[in-house]
Amino acid sequence: MQAFHETRRYKVRSCSTRDRIRTDQGLWLADLEPLPDVGEGDIVVVPGMPFAATSRVDRAAVRWLKTSADRGAEITSVCTGAFILGYAGLLDGRRCTTHWSRTTELARLFPAARVLTNRLFISDGAITTSAGIASGIDMALAIIERRDGPLAAATVAREMVVYIRRDGAHDQESVYLDYRTHLQPGIHRVQDALTRNPGEKSSLDSLASLAGMSTRNLTRVFRQSTGISIKEFTTRVRLELARSLLHDPTTTIEAIANACGFESARQFRRVWSDAHGVPPSITMRGA
Repeated sequence: MQAFHETRRYKVRSCSTRDRIRTDQGLWLADLEPLPDVGEGDIVVVPGMPFAATSRVDRAAVRWLKTSADRGAEITSVCTGAFILGYAGLLDGRRCTTHWSRTTELARLFPAARVLTNRLFISDGAITTSAGIASGIDMALAIIERRDGPLAAATVAREMVVYIRRDGAHDQESVYLDYRTHLQPGIHRVQDALTRNPGEKSSLDSLASLAGMSTRNLTRVFRQSTGISIKEFTTRVRLELARSLLHDPTTTIEAIANACGFESARQFRRVWSDAHGVPPSITMRGA
């Protein structure tokens, strides 16, 4: 809930077939909303629960879940919440997961499901399931990244003081998410400035002022925190922007170089080729 709330882009609602529920930890959740009509664009998150409770779930809730999926809502689960998706028939033919101690039961109860182990979360179409309790945060950050962009996900992760943990099968890399596994607020401010304005040429003095450090200390702490230099990080940010601009067939190499802060199209071609092994024109045609 906090991850989605932090984006300020989602209205978070707590809904149930009852107006109050006592959690397994003894906490009462009250003033719950009735199950709403949801559809395309909405996200439903089914929480985890004691395994014994998964077989006693309200049938009305299961029917509502199936109807919501049929109407185009994205359905997700945390931990043992995957069993509820199974009872709704949403795991049939899909890759899915749950808490490591319950994957065997999930496969036994729903033989049409393709249960995978050792995964933080798995998305198959509009259905996403996650493993243990904390992996629900990983799942939420992945959904935010997909819907709102990697910078939004990185911002939420930083605010919550958690690391971005991608799913094991996720091979995409993003400079917006990488190099952020540190807790240096000054370095985060510098990284934010560089990612927000990749086309601008920021002086070391201005970045040092932003970080609240001397230029010498900024250079040292930046590399210590991220593993790369400020120049290397800036170049990767610019290449990330260039990657997205290359998908526009109406944009020229010269325009991309200018938008990304490179001195010339020639410099952009050289930097891109050094990083990817092929010139950007081939990448553009391939896209």
